[in-house]
Amino acid sequence: MQRICLFPGTFDPFTLGHKDIIDRALPLFDKLIIGIGRNTNKQAMFSEEKRLQWIREIYKDELKIEALIYDGLTVDCCKKVEATFILRGIRYVNDFEYEKAIADMNRSLDYHVETIFLTCLPQYTSVASTLVRDVLRYGGDASQFLPKVVAESIKTHKLIT
Repeated sequence: MQRICLFPGTFDPFTLGHKDIIDRALPLFDKLIIGIGRNTNKQAMFSEEKRLQWIREIYKDELKIEALIYDGLTVDCCKKVEATFILRGIRYVNDFEYEKAIADMNRSLDYHVETIFLTCLPQYTSVASTLVRDVLRYGGDASQFLPKVVAESIKTHKLIT
C-alpha cells in the first residue's frame, strides 16, 4: 500500500516554513499532495491559481509531489486522492493544541486517516503566512521568508488586495 499524504493549507503565500515541512516530510511518504483548501472565512491576498502555480514551479522536479485546489472537508479530499495521512506543521505549543483538535475531528470523521505533526526548524518559527501578508500589505520586503519563485513573482506583479 502506498503511503500517500495530504498537506492541506491556504498557502497564502507559500513560505519557507511550508517548504521546510514539505522537504523534511518527503522521505516519509511515497506521494505528498499539497492541497490548497478554499477557506470561505478568509480573504486571500493571492489567487488560488497563483498559489498553485508557485507550488508547482517550486516542486517541478520532484516526482513525489502533486498540488491541487480543493473544497470542503480535508478528510473528503483525502478520500479523493487516496491519502491516509495528513501532514501538519507545528511552530508553537498553541499550534499543537489547535491542530490536535482538528486531527481528533478528522479521525472521528474517517478513522483511516492519521495526522502527522512535524515541528518547524527554529529559524521558521515566526514565519506565518498571516505575518508575511502584513509585511507585504504595508510595503515591506518579505523575500527572506519566501521561496525565490514566490518572492520574485510578488515583486514583479501587483498584489491582489
